[in-house]
Order: sequence, then C-alpha cells, then structure tokens
Amino acid sequence: MTTMTEASVREFKMPDVGEGLTEAEILKWYVQPGDTVTDGQVVCEVETAKAAVELPIPYDGVVRELRFPEGTTVDVGTAIIAVDVSGGAPAEAPAEQAQAAPAAAAAPAESAKAEEEPKPPARQPVLVGYGVATTSTKRRPRKGPEVKVPAAAQAVQTELNGHGAPAAVPAESRPLAKPPVRKLAKDLGVDLATVTPSGPDGVITREDVHAAAAPQVAEPAVAAPAPVTAPAATAPVVSHDGARETRIPVKGVRKATAQAMIGSAFTAPHVTEFVTVDVTRTMKLVEELKQDKEFQGLRVNPLLLIAKALLVAIKRNPDINASWDEANQEIVLKHYVNLGIAAATPRGLIVPNIKDAHAKTLPQLAESLGELVGTAREGRTSPAAMQGGTVTITNVGVFGVDTGTPILNPGESAILAVGAIKLQPWVHKGKVKPRQVTTLALSFDHRLVDGELGSKVLADVAAILEQPKRLISWA
Repeated sequence: MTTMTEASVREFKMPDVGEGLTEAEILKWYVQPGDTVTDGQVVCEVETAKAAVELPIPYDGVVRELRFPEGTTVDVGTAIIAVDVSGGAPAEAPAEQAQAAPAAAAAPAESAKAEEEPKPPARQPVLVGYGVATTSTKRRPRKGPEVKVPAAAQAVQTELNGHGAPAAVPAESRPLAKPPVRKLAKDLGVDLATVTPSGPDGVITREDVHAAAAPQVAEPAVAAPAPVTAPAATAPVVSHDGARETRIPVKGVRKATAQAMIGSAFTAPHVTEFVTVDVTRTMKLVEELKQDKEFQGLRVNPLLLIAKALLVAIKRNPDINASWDEANQEIVLKHYVNLGIAAATPRGLIVPNIKDAHAKTLPQLAESLGELVGTAREGRTSPAAMQGGTVTITNVGVFGVDTGTPILNPGESAILAVGAIKLQPWVHKGKVKPRQVTTLALSFDHRLVDGELGSKVLADVAAILEQPKRLISWA
C-alpha cells in the first residue's frame, strides 16, 4: 500500500471570489476527510461581504484534512482544505520515471535542464477557476508504459512554468477567469474563448468581458455593495437564557452594507423628493397582464410596471443616469441602465441588478425580475450580479411603510423608494372616491443632479403610473 507523503498533498486556499475581498466565512462543507474529489467538484460554501458562493476544487484527489470548521471566518489566501493528489502512486517518483514525461514532451537538452534544477514545492495559491491544466478530468492518452507518470509528478512539471520541460498543454484548454467573471460573461452572452485577456498570466478580467460584449460602453468606475435604507433583515433567533443583552457579530453582507452606507452618506450630498400618486390604473393593468398569455409563468406585479416607468423616465432624462469620478474630476454619463432591485434576505440587504435593463421588453423585464428575486431568496446571488449598477429601486411598501429617504448606492446618482399601495380617498374627476394611492421618494446625488432634473424624473414616473398607456407613447 502506498504511503501518502507531504509532497503529494495540495492545499486549496481561500480565493478572492469577489474581486478585492479580504475574508470569507465557511458556511458549509460538502466533503469530509477520506472523500474522493474531482476537478470542478464543489467542496464548500462560503459567505463573503457580497454573497454566498460555492467553491469548486481545481484538481482530483482524496480529502486529507479540513483546516477550519463551519462558521469560521478565514482570510483570503489561507489554506482551507488539504487534498492528496497522488492518485495512489508514490509521491516522489524514481529519477528515471520523473524524466520520462519531459523526454516525451520536449528535446533531450530541455529534459537535462529540468533534471538539474530543483523542483518547486507543490503548495501554491490556487484561485477558483484556474486549476492545473494537466489535472483536468479529461485525461491525455498515455503513449505507453514507459511514459506513465504519477499525478504528483505531472503537477510538478506543470508548475515548473518555464524552468523545465512542462507537460503538453491540452488542445482544449479552458480560458482563465474567476467565477464572477464567468458569470458576467454568461449574463452578457459572451463566449470566453473569443475574449482577448488583458490580466496577468492571460487571465480574463471583467473589463475584457465588457469590451467583448459592448465595446462602446465603458465599465462603471465604481462597483460596491449596495447600501439602501430598508428594514433590517430578520436577526437570527438566539436563546438569551434571561440575559439582558445579546451580541451578534457584524460580518459578511451586513458588515459590507454598513461600511458602504457610511461611505455613501458622507460622500454624496443627498437630496430626496416625494410625490403621492394615484396608481389605480396601474393596478388594473397588472391584473390584465396576469391574464395575458405573453406573461404566463412570469412574475407580474406593481414593481414590474414601476421599474418600466423608471426606465422610460431615464430615457427621457438621460443625465440622471450618471456617476461621479472623484479621481479624474469627471461626470460619467451611462448610456445603459443596470437596474438594481433591493432585496432583504436572511443574510442582510443586497442589491443585485438587471444588466442592460433599458434594452428589455416588458416580458423580458418580468423574467429578469423573477430570476433576480428567486436567486436572492435562495441566497445564491453572485458578486458579479451586485456590481455595476447605475440606478436602484427599493420597495419598502412590501413592509407596509408609506415611504422613506433611501441612501444612494456608491457610484450611482439616483435611487427610487416605493411606498405601500393603499386604498385612500382621492379627488378623481371632481369627486372624492376610493383610489389606490402610493408615495414615491427619489434620492439623488446633488453634485450630478439638480432640483429640476430630479423633479422631472420623479414627475415622469408618477405620470406614467397614473396613466400607464404612456408606457407605450413615451417608451
């Protein structure tokens, strides 16, 4: 029986799954010591400051050790799991066997060079989505018994990275990109194989994906977790046993939200305007759309028409869709709308956004809203889905609140709060009648938006909701 040595053990380190994050909490382990894992298999779920993310292992092997228990917050770059990648073969192959694979892949001179130079240690930081090409689940056909090399030796050959003769690269190599970048490419319909990488070591970045999807559109300068004023998510139930106080650690999404909220509130000068609207006709249209076969199976509610009304108002007043670039002292006008929707989840408030919402039809917008809300409730919202927003809607009305003064998301110029829709006495056609009424509140950055522009946008949204047929005439 083969004895496992340290040379055959690979350490998988906590990656930066959110582009710039420094730590993550281990929520759940899906494997235990002794389990066999394969390249791409999800081994654990972690919560970052932006979302819960599943981590796949980038190589094959047998789990040797879980370095941290569930509930532990671990710094990025710290080893969290050890895997034996020997595949049942000796960790250190005989000298003539270690030389066989380089000899089959390169010239004799290069093989000699590989023999002279010391082998680097097998432990190295591994980011999700990178992996080692030769340990892919699609194995390269072996040329004969004399070329048979243990998996550990194959890994060392690949890691030589120019110091020796590396193993041949598979013909169908996977483009290098982090999971958030892969998700962004999927959302934008971009094939990563067609993207030209600009990152170090040929890694595809977010900017590369955006350039491939829409070269004429610049990536937003600021992308951060969304701090929106809304009722706090339900706190975990804690048995206090008669204690007068209970302390809950501030971490994950709630910590990031608090930091971003402070940054936004004390950076951008906020102005909030209000308008009370008769939305009776909008409510009738919602009921009609629910019966429309084009909307069968889709999420149809007042928020859908409010979102469309805001998109139309932005189209009529495009200067509202902008951001402030402090470093370059520039106003960045956005010619696209990534519409954020605030969602209260058990882990805290998050604001994923619908990419290019301005280009979607009403049925497409309904479909995107349904997917966004469903993913958020399941706690599966990716970091990429919460970045790059341009304007946001927060629906505090679902909690029975009339309205609020929402705080801007960093990098955005406006956020619309929607209050509860209630039956109230209203003067309609010269008579007091019961009508469906709500209050809207629009907060905006006064560096970018003056009172006139902000008022026009809010008035347009109100006018559309009072007379929904304007969705057609103004769109």
